[in-house]
Amino acid sequence: MRTGVGVACVLMLAAGVACGGTTGGLFAQYEYEEEMYLALDGSATVFVNSSMPALNALRGTSCDARPGARVDRDAVREYFSSPAARVTHVSTSRRRGRPFVHVRLDVEDVKRLGRATPFLWSSYQLDRDADLVTFRQTVGPPAAGASRGDSGAARWTGEELVAFRVHIPSVVVFHNAGPANLRRGNILVWEQRLDERLKGVTLTLEARMRPQSILYRTLALFAATFAAVALMFGLIVWRIVRKGRTRSASGRTTRAGPAAP
Repeated sequence: MRTGVGVACVLMLAAGVACGGTTGGLFAQYEYEEEMYLALDGSATVFVNSSMPALNALRGTSCDARPGARVDRDAVREYFSSPAARVTHVSTSRRRGRPFVHVRLDVEDVKRLGRATPFLWSSYQLDRDADLVTFRQTVGPPAAGASRGDSGAARWTGEELVAFRVHIPSVVVFHNAGPANLRRGNILVWEQRLDERLKGVTLTLEARMRPQSILYRTLALFAATFAAVALMFGLIVWRIVRKGRTRSASGRTTRAGPAAP
């Protein structure tokens, strides 16, 4: 996975924890978030941020969700580990009196992610043609047989949200997240109320992008700009040298005087 992107992810994750989520500001009540840094080759880095009550209620885990409970990181790591996703970091925090867990996973092939237990409610597609790459994620109800775990007597207010974010690696040419949910040019956000997610209301995420990475486009633009500056600098130097030679030749002619008849 990409080291630079990983550092940026950690910094953004920390900011999200501090603000209660990166899309809704200080007052959003995100109980469950999936954030994906997608690559054009189908690999991805995925962050899951969730309160323990929401994780139990949504995913059927049996973690201790009481307000003062200590999060069992080993149990969380085991739950999220699978052949489709490798857990690289688990941390915890506390908001509004509830324990939260933050998990980072490295995914080699996003199309296989829906086979992992924590992501069974989703199907993932990444299709490529000559002009576009299309990403589609359909989030449905929990898999058959999954039961809701103990929510730790959480008192939901009805304002809680679930968020799915995808960091697109190229220029976005189409998405169905809504005009206000394209952030900083390539971050797409889909939100759903927690009560709707608990009912399994289907949510479809779709984005179409250029088949060339933003990084490559940036490097190409930088190279073109550098070449243009170098050419301009070369022309300036050439004109200065040429002008100096002209003046020098003119000076020698003046000192020598007119030629003898």
